[in-house]
Amino acid sequence: MGKSIVIFFSHAGDNYAVGNIEVGNTKIVADYISEIIGADQFEIVTHKYDGMAYNPLIQLAKEEANKGELPPYEGEAPNLTEYDTVFIGGPVWWGTYPQVMFTFFKKHGGDLKGKTVIPFTTHEGSGLANCVEDVKAAFAGANVTKGFSIYGHEVRSEKAKVEKWLNGLGF
Repeated sequence: MGKSIVIFFSHAGDNYAVGNIEVGNTKIVADYISEIIGADQFEIVTHKYDGMAYNPLIQLAKEEANKGELPPYEGEAPNLTEYDTVFIGGPVWWGTYPQVMFTFFKKHGGDLKGKTVIPFTTHEGSGLANCVEDVKAAFAGANVTKGFSIYGHEVRSEKAKVEKWLNGLGF
């Protein structure tokens, strides 16, 4: 599969079904992917949601989605044209990825033509929701695969599920 990178947003703090966590669920999955296949990482970081309790956070996420807001993130992603495979992961908030990921998508929409893009999510019942379709729309010309989802409450104890998924992809 060539050179790989994991691009993700993860939310630490108050999370549904797992309580107040120091490391977000999606970061744990991203770390598993990097460890198993040797992928680089770029974490989409925003401090907009820091310290928010779950219910106000989800309400804010709904408002952002309804308004099509594109919150800023920190840092610059590496040159994505250097990668063959790009994993894109995040939690599911209101049926798709958090809006800050769409900020990234808008900025890098043309960077993944001809690349393999593999969406993944952490969730508590939403599965992949609309994430695969949204990634396909954001990265026209990329080969977007089916994707992978895992319950947030499972990520700390189910590394084997991530390994099985990656093995099934040929890693």
